[in-house]
Amino acid sequence: MASSVSEASPEAVEVFPPTLREVLLRPWWIGMLVFALAVAAVFAWLGQWQLGNAIDTDPAPPGATEIVQPLADVTTPGEYLPEPLVGQRVEVSGTWHPTDFLVVSSRFNDGVEGYWVTGQFRTGDGPALLAVAIAWAPTRDAADAAASALAADGDAATATLTGRIISDEGPALPPDGAAATEMTRMSPAALLGQWSDIEGLDVYRPYLVADIDTTGLALPDDLVAIDSPAPVEGSNVNWLNIFYAVEWAIFAGFAFYMWYRLAKDAWEKEVEELEEAAELGV
Repeated sequence: MASSVSEASPEAVEVFPPTLREVLLRPWWIGMLVFALAVAAVFAWLGQWQLGNAIDTDPAPPGATEIVQPLADVTTPGEYLPEPLVGQRVEVSGTWHPTDFLVVSSRFNDGVEGYWVTGQFRTGDGPALLAVAIAWAPTRDAADAAASALAADGDAATATLTGRIISDEGPALPPDGAAATEMTRMSPAALLGQWSDIEGLDVYRPYLVADIDTTGLALPDDLVAIDSPAPVEGSNVNWLNIFYAVEWAIFAGFAFYMWYRLAKDAWEKEVEELEEAAELGV
């Protein structure tokens, strides 16, 4: 007689999902942590560099801009004027170009809008070209008449100028309805486009606001000295650099957050897949 053998069903083995800690200690995520540490270290270095540049440990003494220096000690042709030297009083010798006297509009003197009469000044043995703001006129007619009179004189006068060296304001389009040659900003680049005899000569990027009594020119009586006060003494703390340093610190923290967030997402996905498999009896 054959005996029937009943086979017992194997017991299901319960699978426990991993903990977040177990996932974080896996080799892949430890490697990702090392990568996050490297990225954070780079960001921390950049933040330290920005912070180191945020405080000027050797600021210029108060009133340094009022001590007249040779122009060659402050800037050279083609170079941008460093921020601490904007408004520095300088001295320079050279010769006026006999015909390049131009007018720049929208210039304020003690709050009154008017015009600047400007000239091309040739410095040194090179020579190099320096844009100079000579004097202020209250009306366009007075400014145009002065520029025309200086150009008509035809005398390449020599002079030793003193005044403030100022950064280029940058060229701008003329106002609507104005002539194409109309200038509303003091820009050596714009003046250069209207100067003559400039072939092969170097040009200073900043311009000089000259003391009117040093120009050596026969100026009309209705021109007055340009109001050019000393620059305001600034703080030796660069708050923009401090902001950047804080920003780099945030980026460093974000590198760790991204590592944790990605690992946690992977853990949650693994747990979800195990729960779904358990519900389906797989």
